[in-house]
Amino acid sequence: MKDVVSRCPIEQVMRVLSGRWPTLLLYYLKDGTKRFSDLRRDNPTVSHRILSLELRKLEAAGIVQRTVHPGYPLRVDYDLTARGRRLVPLVDALGAWWERETASRCLDVPAARRRSAA
Repeated sequence: MKDVVSRCPIEQVMRVLSGRWPTLLLYYLKDGTKRFSDLRRDNPTVSHRILSLELRKLEAAGIVQRTVHPGYPLRVDYDLTARGRRLVPLVDALGAWWERETASRCLDVPAARRRSAA
């Protein structure tokens, strides 16, 4: 990862939560503990490698807790930490904001393209 260039807390938050997967992982983990395979099923387009990297990044930030259960086959569970659970209302608020903003206008993309092409 790149070095932090400012002391702005937003930059530090965005280093952890930016990208396509971290907030989606928070969204799917907010309902409780999930196994790796459950998270893959919830996010079918994410590769095994990227999902592993993103979960490790969230774990290093103290947002996700990884629990390994001994035995065969090896079982690994992921859950939000207290810190991660405190993020959930912020992610929910972001989603609610987006729904409010987009509900006020019609997002018929093909029609918008037709109008701009005319």
